[in-house]
Amino acid sequence: MQLRSLFPNHSFRLILYLEWILLGITLLGEIRPTPHGMNPTSLFLLILAIIAFGFMGLKLPTGKTQNKVLYTGLEFGLLFLTFLLDKRTIFFPLLGVIIVIRSCLIFQQIGRLIVAGMVFIFFLVMMFQQFPEPPPRHHEPPPPPMGVAPPPPPQDRPHPPRKEPLPESFAQTILALKLNTAVIYGLALIFILLLVNALLAERQSREKLLLANNQLRQYALRIEDQATLQERNRIAREIHDSLGHALTAQSIQLENALLFLPPDAEKTGKFLREAKQLGARALQEVRRSIATLRTHPLQGQSLEVAIAKAINEFQQTTNIKPNYKIEIFHSISGEISTAIYRIIQESLTNIYKHSAATEINIYLHQTQETIYLEINDNGKGFNPEENTTGFGLQGMRERTSPLGGQFFIVSQPGKGCRITVSIPLPKLAV
Repeated sequence: MQLRSLFPNHSFRLILYLEWILLGITLLGEIRPTPHGMNPTSLFLLILAIIAFGFMGLKLPTGKTQNKVLYTGLEFGLLFLTFLLDKRTIFFPLLGVIIVIRSCLIFQQIGRLIVAGMVFIFFLVMMFQQFPEPPPRHHEPPPPPMGVAPPPPPQDRPHPPRKEPLPESFAQTILALKLNTAVIYGLALIFILLLVNALLAERQSREKLLLANNQLRQYALRIEDQATLQERNRIAREIHDSLGHALTAQSIQLENALLFLPPDAEKTGKFLREAKQLGARALQEVRRSIATLRTHPLQGQSLEVAIAKAINEFQQTTNIKPNYKIEIFHSISGEISTAIYRIIQESLTNIYKHSAATEINIYLHQTQETIYLEINDNGKGFNPEENTTGFGLQGMRERTSPLGGQFFIVSQPGKGCRITVSIPLPKLAV
């Protein structure tokens, strides 16, 4: 399973890996043995806080600003909790850097600057805060053994030497080191902001370029469809004006010949009647072709309605009722809808002409990224490698390829045929 499917709300895998590395360093630093030791309960709570801080990075908030602010506030709360449990300054900056990185992914520029400034202020407070040292423990001496004089009373005991204050030069050195550390940390936060902003800008540029390419492809397909429609209308007019009129005139002449045919010319009459039937059938096919060429299949109706009409017409013509299931949840562009409709229409025509099938199944399914079409029948099948020049199959491939889709056909003699088409849906700008 891919990480994108596990963590769909995180934008960058690389940044997520960087967070895990920083959290791993923090966790290892906390559980390592230290000279002063640590309360086991505090250590357990500290490890839980770091683990919770890490799991928060797997799902970043989206949508409302209130959710983003609450999310960031919870991060600062866990950061402050870890600081209360362990006041070593080495681990605080790592968690602060993670907060700044996440803020770049969920806030706009002003929000990122505010979060980075808050992290830096917290860091300054932590650096220059003086924490009182724990009072020394006074251990009562054990009782003296039998026959030994007891120790002198407390007032007679010698007092331990008082701790002298640090020299002024040493205090100034410590202050200078803290100031240098604060400056370096501030520069590191600025570098993190610039780096993540550059990554975000580069990603947005790629997404805009991808969106522009998709739009350009849609415009090109739309222009191509318009040009194709104009050419189809021109061909329809030519067929209607030339071939259609010729066939109509032929049918009229055959009818006249049958009227004046002598009664004893039975064989001639038979041939004339067959010729008239062929002419009428050809005229019907021409009229149907003209209607198909002139009309747009999806004009004024949805893809589901157009497919249902095509299936009903197929059932009326062939007395075969295809089983179909359509799962479309969002609107689809006209180019993709037309391609899907034409592929189904051509598949039904091929099945009727060549397959001799009695069962047909059509399945159309849409996901967020792809539309998937499957058509299978129980006909006599064929060998796809030996049938590579058919206009129907070639037309299906030509309709699928410009849309960036894939067309597959699986068939064997006597085992029916299965056609699968997958077309990617264009991505929309977020």
